[in-house]
Amino acid sequence: MELREWLTKAWDTVFDDRARGIIEARAAGHSLEEAGARFGVTRERARQVISEGQGKLASMAALVTPAWRAIAQQAGAAPAVRREDLAVALRAEDHVVLEVLLLEAGLRAPRTWAGPLRGWWTADPDELDRRLLRLVERAPVRGDDLDEQARVVGVPEGVNLAELLGDPRSRVVRDAAGHWVRRKVRRRDSAYLHLLDAGRPCRAEELVGPMGVTSVAAAREGLRRDDRFVQVRPEGTWALAEWSHLNVAPYGNAIEAVVAVVTEQGPITQRALFSQVGRVYPVSASRLRQCLLSDQIGRTPEGLIDLVARGAQPIEEPEPPRPDSMAVHGDVLGVRIRVDRDVLRGSGVRVHLWLTWRLGLRQTPMRRTFATAGGHAPLTVTRAASFAQVSTLRRHAIELGTVEGCVLAVILDLAAGTARVRHGCAPGECRTSLTVSSCRADQTPREPGARLMT
Repeated sequence: MELREWLTKAWDTVFDDRARGIIEARAAGHSLEEAGARFGVTRERARQVISEGQGKLASMAALVTPAWRAIAQQAGAAPAVRREDLAVALRAEDHVVLEVLLLEAGLRAPRTWAGPLRGWWTADPDELDRRLLRLVERAPVRGDDLDEQARVVGVPEGVNLAELLGDPRSRVVRDAAGHWVRRKVRRRDSAYLHLLDAGRPCRAEELVGPMGVTSVAAAREGLRRDDRFVQVRPEGTWALAEWSHLNVAPYGNAIEAVVAVVTEQGPITQRALFSQVGRVYPVSASRLRQCLLSDQIGRTPEGLIDLVARGAQPIEEPEPPRPDSMAVHGDVLGVRIRVDRDVLRGSGVRVHLWLTWRLGLRQTPMRRTFATAGGHAPLTVTRAASFAQVSTLRRHAIELGTVEGCVLAVILDLAAGTARVRHGCAPGECRTSLTVSSCRADQTPREPGARLMT
């Protein structure tokens, strides 16, 4: 007689209703406490009921198939084996009573971070978890590549990977594209797989969606913090560092490229400098002319470009035309700035280069700071390589009650080193509901002893 013919008969004769109920509850994943509580017995008594049945069943099975234990252990040597496959190996029926024999043979349900894997058995309960951890270490993994990666690390076919990896205790999660990424760096892993699929550098704007971030700035910051990504300059796109076919310039910006060429080749003519920089960092001639204003770059008496550190004289910016939005009266400068979303958000405010020229900021980078009153932070005017900027005016705009479309008047007293900001809308043109008197309220700081802060 084979186990197939005998096992179900033993289920009805060896075990009473209570024992069968407890065994079925355990097979369904209930704890010993839960299984015993159904029949009004303690956890220990439930364990004893199963143990007694195991012993009886094992002795009887040995009479039918003497080698059943060795067969079960050999078949269960894999990290995880279905109960139905063990039934085939033992020539037995795939029935819940088979689990009693498997326990007696030393087999257990594989342990994973999601708990015991029900319906599967193994002689080494921790081996599947080790294989799954090796799979997770390969993340990020494309969704359609998961089964192949699982096969490589030896996870048995048929294991429900999506359920295990999708468990809250798993180290990986599925992203919006259906790929498996590491939980702690999910956004950057998603960007990595997106670039891998695209096969080309992408702008940060293209990676906002795949990364699941809310702004381009957040996408850029995430990419900068991961050495798997490199920025392709001067295009500003992002690529994978492993792409050896890309000729990524080693310079962070155009000024770095200019300084590097001058350091190696200088003194050099402007024409030759622009030509050589263009080969390694292709940008426009106007951008390169801006780089000549760097405080590291100067001109020799012979008119060649060289480093200031080697004795060249700094190159100062010529006076640009003064825009209508700026006025000057002696040592006092006035700037009209329209309130927009950037101002209200707290961003720095771009201004015309004439302002920085008039303030003596004729090289880059340079800045000048003005004291303010009323608890405001000092106001800073900055000259960068390609733009000029005033520090945030958000608090001034809010306190003055301005809205989008209003005008702020920034008054800089060069002699005193102070700044004042007031509501600059013309009478009858203000977009707020302020009265004329409050609209014209002067916020000029008048603290004694205010001085230039540099």
